[in-house]
Amino acid sequence: MATRAVDVVAATTIPKPKSMAAQTALVRIWTTGTAIICGALVLLMLLFLFAFAWPAIKYNGWTMLTSIYWNIGDQYATGTTVHNGVAAQPGANFGSLVFIYGTLMTSILAMLGAVPLSLLVAFALVYRIPARIRPGVNALVELMAGVPSVVYGLWGVVVLVPFIGQQLAPFVTSHLSGVPFVGGAAGSGNGLFASAVILALMVTPIMVATMRDVMLAQSKALYEASVALGSTSWQAVTRVVVPSVRNGVFASVLLAFGRALGETMAVLMVCGAAANEFPSNIFQTVNTIAAIIVSQLESASTDASGIAQRSLAELALILFVITLTINIIARLIMRGTDRLGKSNA
Repeated sequence: MATRAVDVVAATTIPKPKSMAAQTALVRIWTTGTAIICGALVLLMLLFLFAFAWPAIKYNGWTMLTSIYWNIGDQYATGTTVHNGVAAQPGANFGSLVFIYGTLMTSILAMLGAVPLSLLVAFALVYRIPARIRPGVNALVELMAGVPSVVYGLWGVVVLVPFIGQQLAPFVTSHLSGVPFVGGAAGSGNGLFASAVILALMVTPIMVATMRDVMLAQSKALYEASVALGSTSWQAVTRVVVPSVRNGVFASVLLAFGRALGETMAVLMVCGAAANEFPSNIFQTVNTIAAIIVSQLESASTDASGIAQRSLAELALILFVITLTINIIARLIMRGTDRLGKSNA
């Protein structure tokens, strides 16, 4: 009787082969369809930007990528300027080189500070902080990741910018005047350094949370075995743990770098909104692609020719291509490290 009961329970709980095949096919169709939809949305977005920006691409040509001057033209002048069959306001010129430089420099400087800090915090969360207080620290990190960017920007305006302009920048520029890209005018506090600090604060919680999850997924036996063999905690982490989770760590850095490239409001509030010139040092004002799109959108709407708005769309297209290129390069690097690891194994 007991054997018969077990057979009945097994028959009711274990799905039949046909049912399992149908469920597998359904899951495959669902996941494939979702992937296709995501790819199609990205492609449609790219096509829309390209189509809307096409008149600006014709008008600007390579000047968009090589010129540092941005001017929507004289709104009160009569007549129009025609270039490559596209009309614009007299004096209109749209160069994005300054904004491309500002976007890359602010993000790179932010990552230079955020990546080591994120690694150290993630290591501490997984291996050093006592278990009884770890949930509270994890909650604090996740809370920081959810803070709106305008809050970071407001803190930057009220606290960070005055500190840089009144104390840090004068001290650094006076004592390190001979160092390239550091010495020179101290500025007002708004600029490249303030933007990089704000971005670093914003992307650090994202990287910490991702790196922490990657390390928790890795067996602690590697760390414990290394320590048991005589390694210090630092040696165990840097020589054993990091190589075993390098792809996950690299993916978290890539995610944070994409966030930094596209950040808008917080950077706009502290960057100084520079135009038509490169910063002479890290304390000078700067501008980014995302920030210039937001700050120029209202004035561009007054352009009767519409070429100013389309030039902003071309800027968005450039930012899209930069982000996509960085992702492709990162994927190639990760694939190369995977192949190298397999060949060494």
